[in-house]
Formats: sequence, structure tokens, C-alpha cells
Amino acid sequence: MDLSAKVAVVTGAGRGLGRAYAEALAAAGAAVVVNDVNGATAAEVRDGITAAGGRAVAVAGAVGPTELAELLVDTAVKEFGRLDVMVTNAGILRDRVLWKMSDEDFDAVLDVHLRGTFSCARAAAVRMREQGGGGRLILISSPAGQRGNFGQTNYAAAKAGIVAMARTWAMELARAGITVNAVVPVAATEMTMTIPAFAEVLRAGEPYPDWLRKDEGLGSVEDVASLIVFLASDAAADVTGQAIGIGGDRLALWSHPSEKAVAFADGGWSADAIAASWHSGVGAEPETYGIAK
Repeated sequence: MDLSAKVAVVTGAGRGLGRAYAEALAAAGAAVVVNDVNGATAAEVRDGITAAGGRAVAVAGAVGPTELAELLVDTAVKEFGRLDVMVTNAGILRDRVLWKMSDEDFDAVLDVHLRGTFSCARAAAVRMREQGGGGRLILISSPAGQRGNFGQTNYAAAKAGIVAMARTWAMELARAGITVNAVVPVAATEMTMTIPAFAEVLRAGEPYPDWLRKDEGLGSVEDVASLIVFLASDAAADVTGQAIGIGGDRLALWSHPSEKAVAFADGGWSADAIAASWHSGVGAEPETYGIAK
């Protein structure tokens, strides 16, 4: 992939998946605005990219506010002349079960994940429409947003909302040639290393076994970064409105919600009629939920 004519912004790029995205885009030739709430880690990633012959600048700040989103876009234009790719990766966790989750826990996660994605994507869309030539919005979701996850009311809600925004914006921005996709990554990060089933294998320092890479679809952050490069490229010009999963050796297309079973009753349904037919009718094969452990 040759991205030498592209300029990208990656939020939350100081470590983990975001860092892998920024480094992979730069390695493919793109100029990158590296954003992270931690200015030192953002600068470290920038310095690594430039030392390798790439082009990068660093911008410190927490996503969410419109001012930070506009600063990221303005920096891309000022330093590199344009903006072609926005990768909204920044995120935080405040895990609690429902009855223990505070307003602050809920609001903090939605502010970074959901509002941060919205404000950055909006600022990017404004610029891309003004300059012409299309563009790419790559929104980072999660399996928790597709399936739900215990203790992650806030995170799952935000990540599900991100996929819904991708579908909506794909329609709204189609005439401008701007594609919008959600990525559903699974990779060994500081967070996944806390899962007991994976911790011992991930911390061993050995190559990941086939059962982990194939059955669980879990690999390195670099495995995920290849999808970001593809979606940023001209080869993905006709890919939009999709939720795409990647991890380890697995690449997957997530289905959009749709009606699974339908039944009709003349004149409508009473509660008694629903109860009488549920287990043999539309509820005969209920959907599963939660991330498989």
C-alpha cells in the first residue's frame, strides 16, 4: 500500500493499538498527526516515526471537546497541507457493574469514546468536504459494542453507538466520496492481558499459538493495523458503512442488526397471545449475548 499522498490523524496513538495504527500508516507513507492525552508518549511515537524516515507531528490532549478536534484537523492542514484520514481510536475504561456505576464513570467513558469520535469525525468531515477528493473516517469500535460485556455498560454503549454512527455517516458523506467504517479489533494489549484465560499465554513472550490466533482471533496490535492501512488506501474506496473485525489470523465482517424471526396476528398481539406463542414462535431460538470467554 502506498499512502505517500495521504495525511492522517490518529487519536489515542501514544501506545497499544493507536500507536500501531500511527506507525503502520507512517510506514506506508502517510504523514501522521499523533494524538494522545499523554504528551510524552505522543512525542515518543512522533520521534520514532521521524527517526525511521517518516513524517509526523504530535498533539497532546484528551478527545471529546470540539476545540481539540478542530486543533487536530488544523494541525494536519498546517503541517502537511490537507487531511485524508481520521482514525478515532482514543478511549478509556471505567468498568463497574450497573448498580455500582456512578454518573461520573458513565459520563467519562461516553465523553471520550462517543463524543470524542463525534467531534473528531465532524471536524474531519468539514475539512474533507471543503477540500474535495473524498476521505476516510475509520472509527474504532469493540466486540463489547457488538455483543455486550459484563461490567461495561458505559464502554459497550459507546462502542455500539460508534457503529451506528458509522452506518449513518456512510450515507450522509457518500456524495462527498468520504467512506466511513467501524473497526472491531481484538489484540493483545494491557487490557486483554488482564483476562485470566489469556494472561499466561500473552505474558510468556512466545509466539501466539494457533488456537489463540485462529479460534479466539487474538494476536498482536500489528495484526490489526493492517486493516487500518487498507481502509485508508485507494483500494478501499468502495468500502463504506461496514463493521469489520480483525485479530490474529481472523478477518471478519460483522452483520448489521436485522429481524431474525417474524410472526403475525390478525388485529395485533395481546400480551396473552405473545406469552402463548413466544417459545414456539419468534422466541424459539433466542439470540446469545456477551463476549465468549
